[in-house]
Formats: sequence, structure tokens, C-alpha cells
Amino acid sequence: MNSIIHNAQIFDGDRLLQDHAVIINDGLVEQLLPQSEVPSDIEQTTDLMGNYLVPGFIDLQTNGGGGVLFNNAPTLDSIRAIGQAHRQYGTTGFLPTLITDSFDVMEQAIAAVAQAIEQSVPGVLGIHLEGPFLNEEKKGTHNAENFCLIDDRGFDIITGLNCGKTLITLAPELTTAEMIQRISDSGVIVCAGHSAADYTQSKRALEAGVSGFTHLYNAMTGLQSREPGMVGAALEDNSSWFGIIADGYHSHPAAFKVAVTAKHRGGAILVTDAMPSVGSENKSFVLNGETVSVVNGRCYNAEGALAGSDLDMAAAVRNASKFADIEWLEALRMASLYPAQALGIDDSHGRIKSGYRANFAALDQQHKVFATWIEGQYSQHIMDAQTG
Repeated sequence: MNSIIHNAQIFDGDRLLQDHAVIINDGLVEQLLPQSEVPSDIEQTTDLMGNYLVPGFIDLQTNGGGGVLFNNAPTLDSIRAIGQAHRQYGTTGFLPTLITDSFDVMEQAIAAVAQAIEQSVPGVLGIHLEGPFLNEEKKGTHNAENFCLIDDRGFDIITGLNCGKTLITLAPELTTAEMIQRISDSGVIVCAGHSAADYTQSKRALEAGVSGFTHLYNAMTGLQSREPGMVGAALEDNSSWFGIIADGYHSHPAAFKVAVTAKHRGGAILVTDAMPSVGSENKSFVLNGETVSVVNGRCYNAEGALAGSDLDMAAAVRNASKFADIEWLEALRMASLYPAQALGIDDSHGRIKSGYRANFAALDQQHKVFATWIEGQYSQHIMDAQTG
């Protein structure tokens, strides 16, 4: 059954179209057309009253939400709850993210994601395995007791998801170029992070098959005049991308602006690194057996170290525009088109275009989310309008 969203300012991924409408058919965009050409025979309509319709946000790093941490409960129900929590902030596609854990828990998480994709749980695109193949020198809040090198079982787990997308964050200096290439050749997206690799090692990793960097600036070697480090390699390289957390805590707004300005267009991608507090009234949670508290939007453990974020994608878009002094439309691309490109799904996601998935977010004049569509299925929201 056809439905139509009309009387909208529609950002199609390239330009902002005034007084336009979109026709949805069977979960896909059938047509994008001027308001004056809207057919009168479509009964199911949504009037946006001049507000914005934009491509739904895609989050490549979602640890939790709605009071749920994926590590603590790597199940289908957890994935569903996390997706529902983030949807109210415009996220229509995400990678449930498992931070460093045991191989057994990794296998449970992968099985849960496979089940979620099989059952068409809204928004699930695959999995992000952030560890355990990381460097203890840059462990952050990860449990280093589970850190290990990639062996045959590790490779089999990394490549074990037979549907959707798999993204792995690893420390490239702790494996070989041959292993990186082998993982990449299997179809897994390889990112560098939680790493003490220097600039030269980082460049070699890029040559071997690393295509992205996880939460730029954090848990990696920094940019210095004589040793550019992993940050320098990430900023310099024109064929890779980096994820960056626009909460003002993981990187200073000035550092955020420098990174976005330095990187080629399409190479800076917004991620949340979100924890259970997003979409939940409970602003504390347990990670690796210790309590993490959220104060003024900052997640920190007993030692005062950052432990993920309390950030949602709608706020990330608003912050990115402000921090980097960029056009709001470019910030929208950083949350939709560019992550779709990083996942290799930009032929079906990240734009409002004929034949693409009908995954949208409706935003008001303050750029806050009040409705979403996933595969053409409508959901109304009030949370972001109140608190986002």
C-alpha cells in the first residue's frame, strides 16, 4: 500500500528541496516530487507542516541504550531495546557494538545479531566488535583481561556473521599485515583503534586493509610535530574514514573542528559510542563490574575516566554543525550518507531517492526529531523534542 509524506522540506542527501513530498511503496522510496504534483488518490498521508524530512541516521558504534548494555545481555531482546531507544533520536540504522569480552560472549552477540536481522528487527545493520584484539596501553575502560591476539578461533569469530555487516576494531601493531588483509578480504570492515601504533605502523595498516579509525583522538597515538601518530595518519589519508564523538568531552570542540576541516569530504563520520543511559531515565549503569555515572552528559567511572557517551545522533548532528562551523546539511551527511558509504550500503541507504530504503527522520525547526520511518514504517516520538 502506498503512503505519502508531504508538505516538507526534504533533504535528499545532496540538496534541500522546498515544498516536496515522497511516496513510499513496500518499504522503499517510490518517488520524490514537488508538492504541487502530489496525487490525490493516496489515502495514507503524513503532513509535515513545512518541517524537515532527512535520511535516517546510521550509528556505527552503539554500545547500549534504553537502560541496556549489549555486553551485559547479548540477546535479541537487548538489540530490540537498544534500537527502540535510539530511534527516537533519528537513528534508523545501527551496529550493536560489543566492547571487549570473552569469545563465548562474542559468539552469543553475533548469534543475536544474526537472529535480529533474520527477524527484521528495525534498524539492525550488523555488528561492531570493538575488541578484544586491542593494546593494553590504550585500553580505556575495556577489560584488558580479555585482550588477546588474533588466532584461528578469533578469525572464525570475526568472520562468523553470515548476514549484515561486520566491523572490527583492532590494534594493527598487534597483528600482521597478512591477517588484516585476510580479514578485509573476507568482507569484514577493519578499523584501527585502542592502539599504540605510530604513524608508520598506521600507514602500513591502511595499505593492508584498514579502512577506518574508531573514535578519533581517543585511545590512539596523538598528532605531534615529529611523530604524527595514528591521528596524523587518519587525518592525512584520503581513502579512509574516521568515527568521531561530538559530545564535547571525547574531543574538544576545537579539536573536532580541526579533524573535520582536515579530512576529505565524506571521511568524517558521526558516532555516538552510546551507553545504556541514552533514552533512559537511569543515568548510571554497570560496566565490567563497576558503576559508571552520567553527570551533565558525561559518562565516567570511579577513576574519572570516560566510559562511552550519553550522546544521541540528533544531538551529535547539532553539535557537529556548531563545533566545526559547518552547514547543517553537511552534518546530516556525516550521520547518514557517509556512514552508509563506510558500510558499503550507500546504494540503498543514506539518501531519499527512488529505490532506496524508506528510512527517514522528521525534524522540527530546532532540528529535533519528532518522527521516524524504518522500511516505511512510521513511528512518532516526543523524547527528542523534550530533551534532545
